[in-house]
Amino acid sequence: MKAAIVGAGAMGCLFGGLLAEAGVEVWLVDVWPEHVAALQGRGLAVEQGGRHRTIRVRATTDPAAVDGADLVVVFVKAVHTPAAARTAAGIAGRGGLVLTLQNGMGNAEALGRAVAPDRVLAGTTAHGATLLGPGAIRHAGAGPTVLGPWAGAGRAAAERVAGLLRRAGFEVAVVDDPRPALWHKLLVNVGINAITALTGIRNGQLLDLPQTRNLVAEAVAEAATVARAAGVAVDGDPVDRVLAVARATAENRSSMGQDVDAGRPTEIAAINGFVVAQADRLGVPVPVNRTLAALVETLQGHAGQGGGPER
Repeated sequence: MKAAIVGAGAMGCLFGGLLAEAGVEVWLVDVWPEHVAALQGRGLAVEQGGRHRTIRVRATTDPAAVDGADLVVVFVKAVHTPAAARTAAGIAGRGGLVLTLQNGMGNAEALGRAVAPDRVLAGTTAHGATLLGPGAIRHAGAGPTVLGPWAGAGRAAAERVAGLLRRAGFEVAVVDDPRPALWHKLLVNVGINAITALTGIRNGQLLDLPQTRNLVAEAVAEAATVARAAGVAVDGDPVDRVLAVARATAENRSSMGQDVDAGRPTEIAAINGFVVAQADRLGVPVPVNRTLAALVETLQGHAGQGGGPER
């Protein structure tokens, strides 16, 4: 099976690099010329647990250089998914599968508008990675990956992709419906991303003060209510789960926090903003998520104008 990764950031490089290391023909496709040049020239440098290794990879800024792929994995930020969907459709051709493991909601729907929905797979991953610079990442943590068919792709297609990822060392579970997994990942992002982005703190610092923990709990509880109103089962205590993730990733700066720090557009519309949109449709009040979304939108709207949080 030939694979392509659209969006060779930290996570895209991690998945593409491990697939390449396992002997899969995989292409990394990205728009950052310096990054692609580094990948082409010296390979992908991976730091993990204080150890370093280099993986030889194929990389390009030109999607046309990839002569078709059986699997395209999309790892761009949610704001770039519509453009990435068109790129993925071109690479996948008439028969390739397209998998999203992105943060946020709405990505699978966007892919399904560019590729036949029965060729779209969706899921989540608990792996963590940080982009250190052109051609270099840190593999910050490992965890399960869950994926399944989005709209009729069939379990067999999902099992084929899972087998490919397991070959590369990923722990993968296949489900018939990935929506609950997407919502559970969304609840984690709802509780961590916007608050850390607005305050400049790391994930673990969400636990330091009772008022911060209460804010996390309120945001997550609202989102869980929306999920249930949408017919999605929310197992266990979602607040405890979010706090456990914050504790386990204590030294991490959330991806949204990194975006704010760098003055980049955030994924707020696909996270807290998605909760607000669904809440409005279902008639569920979500004042905390509405406020967090508006504040992040205000902050990113003034990026480069001295509007970032003090460090």
